[in-house]
Amino acid sequence: MGLQENIRQIVAGKCGDPFSVLGMHLKKDKYGAGVEVRAFLPEAEEAWVADEETGSQYPMERLRKQGFFLLRLKRGKVFPYQLKIKSSDGKISERKDPYAFGRILTDFDLHLMAEGSHYNMYEKLGAHAAEFNGTSGVHFAVWAPNAASVSVVGDFNRWDNRRHPMRSLGSSGIWEIFIPGIVKGEAYKFYIKSRYNNYEAEKSDPYGFYFEYRPKTASIVCDINSYGWGDDAWMKKRPETNWFESPVAIYEAHLGSWMRVPDEGNRFLTYRELADTLIGHAKQMGYTHIELLPVSEHPLDASWGYQTIGYFAPTSRFGAPEDFMYFVDACHQNNIGVILDWSPAHFPKDGHGLGFFDGTALYEHQDPRKGEHMDWGTLIFNYGRNEVRNFLISNALFWLEKYHIDGLRVDAVASMLYLDYSRKEGQWVPNIYGGRENLEAIDFIKKLNELTHQYFPGILTIAEESTAWPGVTKPVYLGGLGFDMKWNMGWMHDMLSYISKEPVHRKYHHNKLTFGLLYAFTENFMLVLSHDEVVHGKRSMLEKMPGDIWQKFANLRLFYGYMYGHPGKKLLFMGGEIGQWDEWKFDQSIDWHLTQHSRHNRLQKYVHDLNRLYSSEPALYEVDFDYQGFDWIDVCDTENSVISFIRYARERGDYIVVVCNFTPVPRFAYRVGVPEKCYFREILNSDSRQYWGSNLGNAGGVQADDTPCHGKPCSMNIILPPLSVLYFKPGR
Repeated sequence: MGLQENIRQIVAGKCGDPFSVLGMHLKKDKYGAGVEVRAFLPEAEEAWVADEETGSQYPMERLRKQGFFLLRLKRGKVFPYQLKIKSSDGKISERKDPYAFGRILTDFDLHLMAEGSHYNMYEKLGAHAAEFNGTSGVHFAVWAPNAASVSVVGDFNRWDNRRHPMRSLGSSGIWEIFIPGIVKGEAYKFYIKSRYNNYEAEKSDPYGFYFEYRPKTASIVCDINSYGWGDDAWMKKRPETNWFESPVAIYEAHLGSWMRVPDEGNRFLTYRELADTLIGHAKQMGYTHIELLPVSEHPLDASWGYQTIGYFAPTSRFGAPEDFMYFVDACHQNNIGVILDWSPAHFPKDGHGLGFFDGTALYEHQDPRKGEHMDWGTLIFNYGRNEVRNFLISNALFWLEKYHIDGLRVDAVASMLYLDYSRKEGQWVPNIYGGRENLEAIDFIKKLNELTHQYFPGILTIAEESTAWPGVTKPVYLGGLGFDMKWNMGWMHDMLSYISKEPVHRKYHHNKLTFGLLYAFTENFMLVLSHDEVVHGKRSMLEKMPGDIWQKFANLRLFYGYMYGHPGKKLLFMGGEIGQWDEWKFDQSIDWHLTQHSRHNRLQKYVHDLNRLYSSEPALYEVDFDYQGFDWIDVCDTENSVISFIRYARERGDYIVVVCNFTPVPRFAYRVGVPEKCYFREILNSDSRQYWGSNLGNAGGVQADDTPCHGKPCSMNIILPPLSVLYFKPGR
């Protein structure tokens, strides 16, 4: 291709090999060696090449009215230079030429990415402030293998896609350029022209660290390595913590609606404001962790964050990346872990996002039977592609490394595991063996769990998985998926069905109350009352409860008390701790004013006391995932809708007796079998006056006698309040 055709392509913004055209080049012809400097400067009226060695300045010839300039010199070698430009307003400026710089990414980088094993790709792709040959600027790189040309556009070049076309790194599909003089805070996108169907689009950076405030969609050049962390004590302790035998009480929160500022246009709280308010609340309430609905950048508030665009960027709704680091740092300094909801199952179709990225189905499957979630209107990642797996795994490691995140709750795992998830016959493609299992996704999940635990011991991975898939929390080397814990969706659905029934009918549904213990130790379960249960007409936790106001609060206290006594780690969504009447709305604050009323205030105190008791009693958390930590006392009192059981610590002598009455009928002289004859302290009574109960109970405790009952050698006669849960501990 001749020079004139190259110039035409540069001016038209269609050049796929700009470094062969622009910049300084040695030329040899019959007259001898020489140097040519070519530059496309559409804003320039005049241009010069300034020799940095000699200080000489050489005027350039304008070859095209659009701004293509050329300088020919009879010199035998290249030399360092700058471009001097006089713009139409008469201003003169000097700048380094981006096309004077060589490659930054190495062949080894490209090899690892193609192999799917470059686990810190976020250090290579995207936008990174760098110094190259003594010059400061930003290195841009993006994966777009089916692009004919890719340019960086932004405020710095007036969003002109002709100005900074990138270098293609061959079959790797990577494009890169170093642009000198750019600083932090510059907005940018990648302008992609595909080889197919004349497709052109401006795309946000898949590896961008920061985004413009919605509805704007550009990425922003950002340095995320300058924050000074103060959580050394937490990070040193974390790998030594056995979370399976530790209390895990999680407060699930949506940052956009936990609390707002109505006096200032109902604005969001910032990350730093949340560090004072949300962390203070969670700490005062006795939670061990805060789990955040996705904070990765997303365009649509109504998606709650689950339709992610900026996988590597905390949303700018609440501040800058260092502000989110401050939030996590403050959590750790207050001994609270941070778990992020992470959504590798699907992504939205927004034009500036990952979908159809380079004019082809790059991150997603081309076949909609494999590549589209019909229910959600989103696209499914192609887990069989090395570069896509690399993108997702490096993203998981990124949050753990750069933001000190303590765990990832992986969303919609069931939709990843099954090819026929929410599809009818003919709407899905079987795997190579004719089955419905998504083999590529399974392999990805296993690799994810292996690597996150290898590089960051002490973190948690938690599956939202709603089927009976075996071995979700079994280690990969034993044939499992490798998650630490799994949300117990079955227990949640059964209990919400049971507890929402009028007490008079509960005896006919006793199996829903007890069925969960048949499989409670087949996985490492987490008991969850999450955001999904208080939206879309499902009503708030309090409104699900039957009866009058007093009974609603009593039922809810009973439900929470049973949950904390039941084997499994705990999670409660925000608002549930104060008895929110309205179901959750993503665009408004929790109704904190309710705590002015005693019944709500005392429910909050009850949840506080539950968390404190839970964290202080090893019997309630040490043996959550083994049958030896649980023993039924009486599972068969269906007529009275009463159950009783024992929770054991590792030391069998340390145990707690739990008795639940799921009817509003107080029961006097109710006999419960116990392992020994001693005094049993009543350490929790959900019917206490301090929790807005009727204050019926056992005056602090009961003396057991040697009357055998329920297969136990001893027993105690107790007063069982209406709609209540009691915890007893032997006080030897």
